[in-house]
Amino acid sequence: MTSAAAPGNPAPPPEPTARPTARPASPPSAASLPEARSEPGSALGSGSALAPWKGWAAVCAVALGIFCLITSELLPVGLLTPVGADLGVSDGTAGLMVTVPGLVAGCCAPLVTVGAGRLDRRLVLCVLIALMAAANLAAALAPNFAVVLAARLLVGVSVGGFWAIAGGLAVRLVPGRHVGRATALVFGGVPTASVLGVPAGTLLGELGGWRTAFAAVGALGLVTLTALLLLLPPLPPTRHITFPELPALLRENPAVRAGVIVTFLVVTGQFAAYTFVQPILRDVSGIDAAYVSTLLLGYGVAGVAGNFLAGTRDAYRTLLVVSSSLTVILALIAVLPGPVAGTTLLLAWGLAYGGVSVSVQGWMIKASPDAPEAASSLMVAMFNLAIAAGALFGGLAVDGISAPAAPLGGAALMLVAACTVWATAVRRTDRRDGKVDTGHPA
Repeated sequence: MTSAAAPGNPAPPPEPTARPTARPASPPSAASLPEARSEPGSALGSGSALAPWKGWAAVCAVALGIFCLITSELLPVGLLTPVGADLGVSDGTAGLMVTVPGLVAGCCAPLVTVGAGRLDRRLVLCVLIALMAAANLAAALAPNFAVVLAARLLVGVSVGGFWAIAGGLAVRLVPGRHVGRATALVFGGVPTASVLGVPAGTLLGELGGWRTAFAAVGALGLVTLTALLLLLPPLPPTRHITFPELPALLRENPAVRAGVIVTFLVVTGQFAAYTFVQPILRDVSGIDAAYVSTLLLGYGVAGVAGNFLAGTRDAYRTLLVVSSSLTVILALIAVLPGPVAGTTLLLAWGLAYGGVSVSVQGWMIKASPDAPEAASSLMVAMFNLAIAAGALFGGLAVDGISAPAAPLGGAALMLVAACTVWATAVRRTDRRDGKVDTGHPA
C-alpha cells in the first residue's frame, strides 16, 4: 500500500514510461517513489528548483496541515461520550461526527481536485485549512448536535480537498531521491495526529470540556494556515484534470482499481472498530475512561513507528502484513478481557495500522505517475468514504448488538482485504522472475 521510471532515473533497469491507456503494472513501495518523477526540472519534479531547506520546510508545513486535518477529523473518537451526554444523543449517534466528514471528504476529494483547475495549489491548500479552522470554532460554539454536524460537514470538505492535492506534492518540493522520505514525512501527520492530536483533544475534553477541544483544534488550524503562507512556495498546476479522466483511470488502470478496493476494505474495517475504541476498552478490556487518552497516546506512538517502517518497504507486502495482522488483533481485542490484554493489543493495533496511509499513497502515485493528483483523489475519496462507512457500520453494530461486534466486523473486512492484496498484487509479483516487481504488466 508499476509503472516505469521517468527518464533520467539512475535506478537500473530502465523501463518504458507507462501510458494512461496502457495496462499498468502493479505499484511498488513508497520507498521507490523517486522513480516516478526524478528528472530535474520536470513539471512535477520541480523540487530541484528550491533550496533544500526551503523544500523540506514546505514539506513540514504540508505535514502539519495533514496532522491538523486528521486531528480534526478523528477528534470525536475520544469525545463521543461527553458530546453525546451534553447534547443528548447516544454513542452510536455521536459517531456521526466521524461519519459525516468522512462522506463529505470522499465526495469532495475528486470535486476539489477537478474544481481547482488552474488555481495555484498553495492558495487552494490555504483556503481549505482556513475553512477547517472556522468549522472547528463553530463546533465549539454549537448550541445543539445538528450544528455540530453542520460544522463537521465543512471539516469533510477541507480533509478531502487538502489530502487529495497534498498527497502528491512531495515530488514537487524535494529532489527525486528524497521523494520517498518526504512522502513518509507528509503522511507521518496521520499517525502523529493519533499520537498528539486525538489524545490531546481527549485530555482537553476531560479537563475543560469537549468545546475546549474543538476550539483548540480551530486555533491550531490558524497556526497551520500561517505556516503554509510563510513556507509553501507558489505551486501552479502542472496538469488540468477533467471529470471524465477519473472513471477512465479506474477502468483502464488495474493497479489503481486494486488500490482503491484495498483502501476501502482496510479503512472500513479500521474505523468500524477504532471509532468506538473507547466503549470497546471500557466494556471488553475493563479499562477506566480516565486512562483512554494515555492509551491512545501509546497507540499513536506505535502508529508513527509503523508509518516510517512502511515508508521504506514494498507496498504490496506491507499492506498484506497490515491487513493480516489487523484481522487477528481486532478479533482478539473483541474477546480477550483484561487491561493487560487490551493495552497490548491496542499498541499492536497502532503499529500495524500506522503503515496504511503512506503505503496506499505510494501505491496510487506509482500506479499512475502521469496523473498523480487524479489517482490520489480517487484513493482519498475512497479512504474517506470508508471512514464514514466504517463509523456507520460500527455504530450500528454497537447500538444494535454490543461493543465487541464492531471490532469483530472490522476483523472480517481485514481478512477480505488481505486476500485481495495477495490475489491482485503479491501473487502476481511472486510469479515474476526472481520474485521482483520489474514494472512490467502482469
